[in-house]
Amino acid sequence: MKKAWILILSLCFALVIAGCSSGASGKDDGELTIAWLPNESGADMGEAREEIGKAIEEATGQKVKHQTTTDYIVAIEAIANGKADLAFLGAQGYIEANEKNKKVEPLVVSSGESGTLEDAIYHSWLTVKKGNEQEYEKGGEYTIDGIKGKRFSFVSNSSTSGFQVPSTEIGKHFSEKGEDLAPEDLMEGGEGKFFSEVLFGGSHQGSAVNLLTEKADAAAFCDTCVANYVELEEGKANEAGSVYKVKEGAAEPFQNLAGEQFTLFSVTPVLNAPIVINSENVDEEAKQKILDTLTSEETKNNEKIFVPEGSETSGLFEKASGKEQFVKVEDKWFNPIRELQKK
Repeated sequence: MKKAWILILSLCFALVIAGCSSGASGKDDGELTIAWLPNESGADMGEAREEIGKAIEEATGQKVKHQTTTDYIVAIEAIANGKADLAFLGAQGYIEANEKNKKVEPLVVSSGESGTLEDAIYHSWLTVKKGNEQEYEKGGEYTIDGIKGKRFSFVSNSSTSGFQVPSTEIGKHFSEKGEDLAPEDLMEGGEGKFFSEVLFGGSHQGSAVNLLTEKADAAAFCDTCVANYVELEEGKANEAGSVYKVKEGAAEPFQNLAGEQFTLFSVTPVLNAPIVINSENVDEEAKQKILDTLTSEETKNNEKIFVPEGSETSGLFEKASGKEQFVKVEDKWFNPIRELQKK
């Protein structure tokens, strides 16, 4: 009898230890957590987030929990350390998470109008408030020469289109003029620095607001992240010299900025952002089910995820041609962004 009690107590102790170990890993059986960057964490994106969550729930039979954030690093760390199972990150954010944990893998990106990876791009903008664009014009063309010495707003140093791409562009342009600039040289402003002041908006929306409220003289942010809040006023989409204005009734943080305008003075194509997965948390069977549902016709035709032109819905992706969809992507597709870090 004594031996039996000892055996029972030993088994109970083992179960307690196993339970503690499971909790420490950050995994939660029966539940999948998706981490979202600040750009996609706003209330106006809630319906689109929920639609993706519903699709994954139906495919896997697991409840989906959404982790919204106010900081790029929080989302990157969540997927890298296993607190999140999936995440929607920029290319740079994915690369940083993958460097921290090789089990973080890209799953899909949204395609271009062709429905393939060939034109799966968005655009990094350098912008100035309407009325100040003459400082960035020379000989009838736009140039970034006038940016030196200005108060400048980036998004986050973990943002692809809001820091990595524009900082590389600025560094390359001014290196041709004899200045040796690395991205880290552009992260702080002040006396003796390239910029007089450097701000980080925390999101693309935040960087745009820094510009429009005149906290910054010029700013970097991307087209897709502000598409729900602004509309083309003059020129052609994604061309230097074109003017955009904040829509009437625009959601937070643009709710008090309707009618405010800004001009593009530099536009650079950027690889689309991936949905990534932590394969240490998600087994191969569940991963395949998630991939299958995201790349399905049903998801492609979900107008709350891929929003048709002219729709009032605030979605994550625009549908211009009708062919836009999620496409499977491999790690090597992001090598051009890795190469930027070497320049």
